Amino acid sequence: MIKKSKKIIVAGFVTTMITAYLFGSFAQADTSTNSSAKDKLEAYIKFTQILNVIESQYVDDINISTLIDKALKGLMSNLDAHSSFMDTSDYTALSVQTKGEFGGLGISIGMRDGALTVIAPLNGTPADKAGVKAKDIILKIDNTSTMGMSIDDSVKLMRGKPKTSLVLTIIRRNEPKPLKIKIVRDIIEIQSVYTKTIEDKILYIHVTSFDKKVVDGVKEAMQKHPKIDGIIMDLRNNPGGLLDQAVGLVDLFIKDGLIVSQKGNNPEENIEYFAHKKDSNTKTPMVVLVNGGSASASEIVSGALQDFNRSIIIGEKTFGKGSVQSVMAIDKNEALKLTIARYYLPSGRTIQAVGVTPDIEIHLGTIKVEEDPLVLKERDLKKHLESELIKIDLENGIKSETNTTAEDNNETNNTIITKTQLYNDAQLKSGVDILKALIITNKGRR
Repeated sequence: MIKKSKKIIVAGFVTTMITAYLFGSFAQADTSTNSSAKDKLEAYIKFTQILNVIESQYVDDINISTLIDKALKGLMSNLDAHSSFMDTSDYTALSVQTKGEFGGLGISIGMRDGALTVIAPLNGTPADKAGVKAKDIILKIDNTSTMGMSIDDSVKLMRGKPKTSLVLTIIRRNEPKPLKIKIVRDIIEIQSVYTKTIEDKILYIHVTSFDKKVVDGVKEAMQKHPKIDGIIMDLRNNPGGLLDQAVGLVDLFIKDGLIVSQKGNNPEENIEYFAHKKDSNTKTPMVVLVNGGSASASEIVSGALQDFNRSIIIGEKTFGKGSVQSVMAIDKNEALKLTIARYYLPSGRTIQAVGVTPDIEIHLGTIKVEEDPLVLKERDLKKHLESELIKIDLENGIKSETNTTAEDNNETNNTIITKTQLYNDAQLKSGVDILKALIITNKGRR
């Protein structure tokens, strides 16, 4: 065994010398870096020795190409949760995703404390309709445990043909035992910008994800409502998306300055993004809503507007996904998805693993309102008399049209947010109250 191992080591050394030469590590190493040429060569030797031992001694037949692929997958997954080695099937799946020709759940996921965690279900998607919530921990995908599973592998399991189903076993805070949620896959088509009005003077803009239509959608909404007194921007459960749309959205509300920067080990990845548009809305008071499902691009928007003192941020601390990934093709069939930089907000603070802390922390919930039962109001008396008149008419065989209040009619109106809906959303209600105070203050300055 010892003699055999020595032969393997010698073979490994020869292979390593060739590898070191090909990579230029030994001949052209920069001794100013963290690893010297000697350190790198020794590391290559150790790696090659182990590969050769496994290839010759492992109980099952395994070729060196398969070993290298496995080693690369392990290497990349141990760098961070978002880096990965993509073999032929993974790379093909990425191409399909980019084209949008896939069936999915409409769920954005990330790693938190080593657990596969839901960042947010996208509005109106199968996951959203099935009841998946932000911060849910995915324990199993069908019968496959997610322990030690990478994000890419879990996404691969959750995708599939439309109309096929799977079961997610999740752990949810305040639930005594794991929940099983059945979800039917579908083609994911998302409307990224929804708008409504509140009391005719506040524009509510809900951005569900950052696709290529966000900036135009928000701009169009503001053009349709030129006389609004304030803006509520809802970024809750927004998992992120395109960086240029996040930058463009912030640019609509500030005149100049650094919006976000990215910094990496390679100087070429050090990029700064500045505001530059002339027609920015810098006067209309604004509130942004965030929660634990707000990640990446939505954290850039909320954090930048907070740093510029352009908006009050309300809700719960955001997810904390502030890294930049780049897909680097190795050949036409394989690639690396590598974290190359981190995002930094205008103040210089990072988002990664920290998130954005709201100015005012408000938890999700409802607001209970109780009226004084001893106070009889004129409208109550009027309603009582009207109901008595309807009874008399019915007794006399006279049909009477049902009287409905404006609030009742508004419940089915998709263009406004009613008082009832406000009180069912404590974060939104608090945002509206704070925005009203900002509107009053803003008027006082004119």
